[in-house]
Amino acid sequence: MMEISKIEIYKSPIKLKKPFIISLGEMKYADNIIVKIYTNTGLEGIGECSPFLPINGESMDTCFVVGQYLAKVLKGKNPLDMTHCSSVMDRTIYGNSSIKSAFDIALYDIASQEAKLPLYQFLGAKETRELKTDYTVSIGDATQMAADALDIKQRGFEVIKVKLGKNGKEDVKRIKAIREAIGMEIPLRLDANQGWAVAEAIETLQSLDSYNIQHCEEPIPRWEFMALPKVKKESPITIMADESCLDHHDAKRLINLGACDAINIKLGKSSGIFKALKIIGEAEKAGIALQIGGFLESRIGFTASAHLAMTSLSVKHIDFDTPLMFEEDPVLLGMTYGENGAISLGKEIGLGVTVKIEYLESLEKVVI
Repeated sequence: MMEISKIEIYKSPIKLKKPFIISLGEMKYADNIIVKIYTNTGLEGIGECSPFLPINGESMDTCFVVGQYLAKVLKGKNPLDMTHCSSVMDRTIYGNSSIKSAFDIALYDIASQEAKLPLYQFLGAKETRELKTDYTVSIGDATQMAADALDIKQRGFEVIKVKLGKNGKEDVKRIKAIREAIGMEIPLRLDANQGWAVAEAIETLQSLDSYNIQHCEEPIPRWEFMALPKVKKESPITIMADESCLDHHDAKRLINLGACDAINIKLGKSSGIFKALKIIGEAEKAGIALQIGGFLESRIGFTASAHLAMTSLSVKHIDFDTPLMFEEDPVLLGMTYGENGAISLGKEIGLGVTVKIEYLESLEKVVI
């Protein structure tokens, strides 16, 4: 029987070209974790997570420590038994969905390599389909946001995502400035990152009705999810759950409440692919649209997300732009970017990603 023989955990901080700013804070580095899982048959899997303190309560440092707990309980286990491995991680420690996702991705890499299939085929997709990512404008001064949006338009991206959530009336001014700069043709996606109060969210969204908005992510605090049905009812703009939906249990609850029109799946919230597939199942049953997004993962994490996105036509939107914000890209193969935000996957078996050896050798690591 195949067994996990060794696990390596790496701290992988990569500087961003410029600070990435949302209503919950400012990031200058993608403080990520890379996990490599080795087996007694010679197969190796790689995974990655991008912890984010205000959303999943994890940091690069906590993931580095908790990852060692997970590695110790997974060592000797069959990496092909995803149900058991997921259960073992959940029994070992509550929450910590970000670091669990890195292990989950590496396990799926191994399983799909063993099946001699690209990961998307292992997950049930027969072939790839065209995906196009948006590109995000950080929140800040309206004039600067308008200039950033114009630059994104000129680079050929067909959808622009805008971070909001710092005073609804000012947010309306920000969108007006952006529209004056780029025109009305390119759709905008809004992400308030929980930044508005309930009444403020409704007022703001109603004020933005005429600005060609595709949807708005998480308009109110995640703990106010019981008020989301009211926001959805009174908003002329599609409401997408994000921080309020971590796993399939959250998805089912929100769907039963009629709280959202769409759900944003991030592997760092769902603990990885195993539970993300369950969210997709709930959404498909309910006719709920999906977006696959992420945090500040490199192309390792977003390659896993791209494979996942191929598995369901309910995935209408993707948000895979953050690797383009890095000062360096240590990833080989995997997901690539084309013109106008196009995303492509190769035909390699498994996840189809490797990392430059000299980059890994430069990182702090622990071996279990």
